[in-house]
Amino acid sequence: MTRPRATPAARTGRTQNNQGAEGLEDADRSTRGAEGFEDADRSTRGAQNLKGTDRSTQDPGDARTPTRTRLPTQDTAPTPSLADLRRHLASHLDPAARTWLDHALDEAAAHPGIHGPISVWELRLAEAGRRCGAAHADAARVLILDAARAGIDALTRVYFQGTADERRAVLHALPHLVSGPEALPLVEDALRTNDTRLLSAAVGPYAALHLTAHAWRHAVLKCLFTGVPVDHVADLSRRATGDGELARMLGDYAAERTAAGRTVPEDLHRVLDLTESVTPAPVTDHPHGKES
Repeated sequence: MTRPRATPAARTGRTQNNQGAEGLEDADRSTRGAEGFEDADRSTRGAQNLKGTDRSTQDPGDARTPTRTRLPTQDTAPTPSLADLRRHLASHLDPAARTWLDHALDEAAAHPGIHGPISVWELRLAEAGRRCGAAHADAARVLILDAARAGIDALTRVYFQGTADERRAVLHALPHLVSGPEALPLVEDALRTNDTRLLSAAVGPYAALHLTAHAWRHAVLKCLFTGVPVDHVADLSRRATGDGELARMLGDYAAERTAAGRTVPEDLHRVLDLTESVTPAPVTDHPHGKES
């Protein structure tokens, strides 16, 4: 297909929504909110991050049209394990916060599951931001949910009764606590919002594993629409590669923005590049194409 071209200028043409400028601030916060998660898996990125910063390759184009930078297309770094989160918090929390977290985890392990109108570990989820700081609250909450052995009923209660911060923690915890698709209603609810913090958590590994192709494509478009960087979309390369329907949807969205005089998000080109790439079939030496 013909790729729509647009000058990769500042995103002044971002689609207006009911958050306005606040949406831009939230999109920026979404890249920092789960700092504990990002720091915990930093050691697994290594050279991958160095490669990811190389933006020297450009598309050939009309000399009158500024060439756009081709962004890296590697998958996002793997989600840190629970052990990674525990080690990260142990080394970054101050002594008082470490003591509080140890007590909260022991308490959750001693009284797991749902008890009455609110369980004691649910109270600790609410305290985590104040006790551990905003930068580490997500990781602390995920560990508490794990220690409480929160099943789908408990996760659903926390998600729908909790604050936006607690909802985000539930979404981050899903890959660790739920093996099947039964938590998809939580992901789908988050994807219906315009809260960029929830959106960035909703498109994590659990969504990559369980969302249908139709729902996943719309999740990618929702990220582009709200300004959530596609770096947050887990397993982006695997799911987008060779996806012709996603390419069509991206093309339609780009055409709409161009017709309205708005810039096309650079992330859209990045995903479009993936949809147009297909892994070649393995080559064999056998004259009839069969391995001996």
